[in-house]
Amino acid sequence: MLTTRRRRENKRDASALRIHSEGHNQREPPQRRPQKYYCHTRRRVSPDTILSRFALDPPPYTPSMPSLDTLVRALGAIAPLSLAEEWDRVGLLVAGDGREIRRVLLTIDITPAVLAEARATGADLIVGYHPLLFKPLERLDGATWQGRVAIDAVRAGIAIYSPHTALDAVAGGINDWLVEVVDPAAHDIRAITPTGANSDNTHKLVVFVPESALEEVRTALAEANAGQIGAYTHCSFTVRGEGTFFGAEGSNPAVGKPGHLERVSEVRLEMAFHRRDLGRVVAALRGAHPYEEPAFDVISLAAIPGDPRVGSGRVASLSTPRTAEEIAATVHPKLGGGVMQVSRPAPGGGSPRQHTRFAVCAGSGASLLEKAAAAGATLFLTGELSHHDVLRAHALGLEVVLAGHTNTERGYLPRLAAQLATQLGKLESPQGLERMIARADVDPLK
Repeated sequence: MLTTRRRRENKRDASALRIHSEGHNQREPPQRRPQKYYCHTRRRVSPDTILSRFALDPPPYTPSMPSLDTLVRALGAIAPLSLAEEWDRVGLLVAGDGREIRRVLLTIDITPAVLAEARATGADLIVGYHPLLFKPLERLDGATWQGRVAIDAVRAGIAIYSPHTALDAVAGGINDWLVEVVDPAAHDIRAITPTGANSDNTHKLVVFVPESALEEVRTALAEANAGQIGAYTHCSFTVRGEGTFFGAEGSNPAVGKPGHLERVSEVRLEMAFHRRDLGRVVAALRGAHPYEEPAFDVISLAAIPGDPRVGSGRVASLSTPRTAEEIAATVHPKLGGGVMQVSRPAPGGGSPRQHTRFAVCAGSGASLLEKAAAAGATLFLTGELSHHDVLRAHALGLEVVLAGHTNTERGYLPRLAAQLATQLGKLESPQGLERMIARADVDPLK
């Protein structure tokens, strides 16, 4: 009897719903008591409670791995790109596909074999000390091996970053490591060519702007990289004054009219920038300034002495005097055990020269020979020198030890991997990033 009654009620309910949906009747569907659901706690909860707890308040998304932007910031903290030589090509060279970075492959050179290893190991980012794309490319058609590697990296979604001379110059970078290789107890360590403290900004722009256009011009200049000081942007200084101008016949002044001496309340706006951004800064100024002929000055800034431990190469004092042969024997196993070339003893015989002050430069240090000698060094350790550069070194009173270009760089990679983990921790980045040293990255010469 109870079952039959429920069937009749269900038929009436269905009929009421059908009539209501077809618009033939405004009869409301019968109200039913909300059903009860059980969760794992065995408490009876309504559907509304379930929705409010789970559907309408989802847990915040937490990335499991750091982003490429986070890795770039960490690498920039290890070796600020402002320390790189002006001719260098540093930073993010290939952007990848935006994926989270799970594995990083560290290498000196980004060769086809290294890229193949990156793909085989699932690396999302290659940190290559030497820039893959050094000379400007007119086209990306695979005509060069570097172009082919770049194309394959883009296809695989792998990002590429290079610190190069920024990692040479920074305190605790490759050149400081090379000093430790020669003598862990070395002292009085200095850069052969110190980097100026204001290397981020080499010029200052001074422009006179009507007050109504001040913010528009300041913003345009900031977007062109003017006004950057360390971690701060939009840095500027302003002072108010009066500007005058006389528009000749045929001019089209934004304020006043031709043939009259105009006096206008203006603001003197000053913003510093790096010379590499000069074109962008001037273009931004002309685009945002309301005047037909903006009045502005570009002032070159004098270099301010910075940290003597930051810059190109290093010069240091040995803890005990040693000969070139003894130094070569010390560094040989620490720099990969490759071929070492050492200056011949001076003609005429005699005891080998005892050195107390030495200089180092990772890679090729030919450009630093004169300054190393002027700093008191009598021995110069570097990766390679041409025949004529060796003769030049000898003429300067320098004996040389040549350890192979990449052999003076590759041994630093484990230290770079450790620094990367430390910096990610400071940025409170998700942990678990796998850091690998490329096995395919080897000295191309036996």
